[in-house]
Order: sequence, then structure tokens, then C-alpha cells
Amino acid sequence: MKLYYSPGACSLSPHIVLREAGLPFQPVLASTKTHQLADGTDYYTINPKGYVPLLELDDGQRLTEGPAIVQYIADQVPAKHLAPAAGTMARYRLIEWLNFITTELHKTYSPLFNPAMPEEAKNLFKEKLRGRYAYIDQQLEGKDYLMGEQFSVADAYLFTVTNWAKPIGLDLSAFERVLAFQKRVAARPAVQAALEAEGLKK
Repeated sequence: MKLYYSPGACSLSPHIVLREAGLPFQPVLASTKTHQLADGTDYYTINPKGYVPLLELDDGQRLTEGPAIVQYIADQVPAKHLAPAAGTMARYRLIEWLNFITTELHKTYSPLFNPAMPEEAKNLFKEKLRGRYAYIDQQLEGKDYLMGEQFSVADAYLFTVTNWAKPIGLDLSAFERVLAFQKRVAARPAVQAALEAEGLKK
């Protein structure tokens, strides 16, 4: 398998999941700025959407969109319990979390990376994010991870997007459980390996 990624982007989430799963894969750097690979290949010829992540399977099929990719990976190694079994209520809870992270967090962060976005607008997006983190902080009460004691693909995604708070100047100090969650996830060997591979370890 090949994972097309850009350092620190949302592709870090499936990168972490692949390492948690212990599956062999080849990371392929795809610049989100130039939309080119290291060999000069136009990334749009691989993914017409132009963004990461993209998972290319051994049979040549290509899968896009992070929440779909991480569930696919998890289902390849059910013994790792990275996602509950398909069709169970727990699986729908996982999908519920993945949808919340992608629509309420990921897409709210996106405008904050746009240099043309006025400060007034950025403040509105930050306020919305703070409200979402207040909810997550509440949901993490008495739990190590979003689904309870078991690390899941949703945790990899939440960890990834929450790492964007510092670069855009979002203060999360009011959310102690969220900060404790970030430290807990960061300490996992697979997460450390993914961060190191992407040149993100300080």
C-alpha cells in the first residue's frame, strides 16, 4: 500500500493508524502547495481532488477521505480493535465521532490557515472551535479515549487536528482533559514513529 501524505496535514491520521495496525506501507510525500511529488509527478493525476490523504491499495485501487481510509485500515486488522465491528452500535458511535471531527473541527480549522482570511472572521472560527472543544472535554470525562479505554481511529484523527491549535494561536488551556488526551496519544509508540517519519518531532 502507498499513503500519499503531507507533513502534519490530516494525512497524519491514517499514517498513525497504519503504524498502529502494523501494516506494511510506503509513505509518498505529496506537497499541498505545489501539488507535485518528489519526482515531479502532478499529484492531480493521482488524486483529482488535489489533497491528501490518498491510500493506494496493492491492486491499484485508490481510496480518498480520511474517515473512510482509517476505517478501511482498521478493518484489515480486526484483532487490533482500532474500530468496533461493522454493524454494531459501537461502530456507529465511531462513525459519529469521525463525522463530528471532520465537519466540526477539521473544516473549522481550514479557514484559519488562509492568510487572506480577515482577523475578525478568524476570531469567529476560533470561538466556534472553543465551543466544540468544550463538548469534547466533557465527553472525555473518566475516559482515556473517545470510545472509552480502547484507542480507536477517531483518536488518531482528533489528535491530528488538535495539533493545529498551536500554529493558529488557539488557546486550549481551559480544556484539561483534551490536553491530557493529546499527551496520552502522543506517547503511543506508533504515534511517535509517525511524527518522526514526518519530521514533526521536536
